[in-house]
Amino acid sequence: MADHITRDPAYEAVERDDFPAMIRVERYGRRCDAFDEIISQTEDHFWDPGDPAYVDYAGDFDLASECLMPPEFYPEFNCEVAERLDEGERIRLANELTRFSLSQILHGEQGALSLSASLCHVLLDPGAQEYAANQAREEARHVNAFSRYVARRWGEPLEAGRSLAGFMHEIIVAPEVYKKLVGMQMIVEGFAMGAFATMHSKTRDPLLRRVIQLVMTDEAFHHRFGRIWARRTVPKLSEEEHRRVEDWAARNFQILLGNLMSPEQKQALYPRFGLDWKWVEGAVAESFTDEVRRKAMSRSTNAFRVLIKTLLHAGIITERTRAVYARWVDLAELRAEGDVAPGAEVAEGALGELREINRGRRRIGAAGR
Repeated sequence: MADHITRDPAYEAVERDDFPAMIRVERYGRRCDAFDEIISQTEDHFWDPGDPAYVDYAGDFDLASECLMPPEFYPEFNCEVAERLDEGERIRLANELTRFSLSQILHGEQGALSLSASLCHVLLDPGAQEYAANQAREEARHVNAFSRYVARRWGEPLEAGRSLAGFMHEIIVAPEVYKKLVGMQMIVEGFAMGAFATMHSKTRDPLLRRVIQLVMTDEAFHHRFGRIWARRTVPKLSEEEHRRVEDWAARNFQILLGNLMSPEQKQALYPRFGLDWKWVEGAVAESFTDEVRRKAMSRSTNAFRVLIKTLLHAGIITERTRAVYARWVDLAELRAEGDVAPGAEVAEGALGELREINRGRRRIGAAGR
């Protein structure tokens, strides 16, 4: 039996092949109400990537003459790498780096879809299981939306970086529910909310801004599912259990921080520009010092800063692991900010618009009336 570290009935779990536990008659009446609110709001933030009423993919963008994101967004443009390229090559590289970032987001959405589906097999509480099923549906539309966007701009995505692929594989196949919830609902979703907030505010492509805005309306609810787990579980953990969760989170934070966007993960890009990835790695390392990284993390929407903030407010960071994160951010400042995720106002603004669109949609069966 996997050690799920379950300290609240809402997150009680069974082995993934224990279907008999799912059809015990007494189970159906033991439904926790912790997720009823976010389940009931599912229709409020419904959107369809295939319907132009929500997002129209017809808009063009000249990738040869304009950057989707400001080049300085990428470490490669704050070092000697940019000096080796002419203007046209710099624009192409910047857009290929955006392609890489969006490809990783697409793979991350697929990971979230697979993980949410895996939770449906193990969560025993009917409410938690229904929420996981809803999230799987929403992650599926994110895969659809980013697939359409990448296809529109480049034709196909780039492969997943090894660090991201390895981390997602670990949490998807992990038998322990706490690894799935901390790994996806806090680490991946926390990182994603920061990345989305930054892209939404910085991109020069109205289509990308729209796609991200709509995705953020869903992600805000997914983030809440993780916070509910933390609120109901973390205070009840024994010292040994908390140590296990805390150490696992800190280890993966360090792995992702060091590898997620490193030149090694993007090495297939550079030969097209006559660059060797190891030389790029050295040039980036020389300029992207700890001081520069700390300055970058001071921005409220920095993805790693948001990730740290999520773990801090979940009670997963204590004095034991404080130094791992304090090296990069001011933890006291993060705590004082509260636990509102960056981009929450973007998501809230879109919700009103979605309610209006959804109010006017033809309901199933209406055509025959």
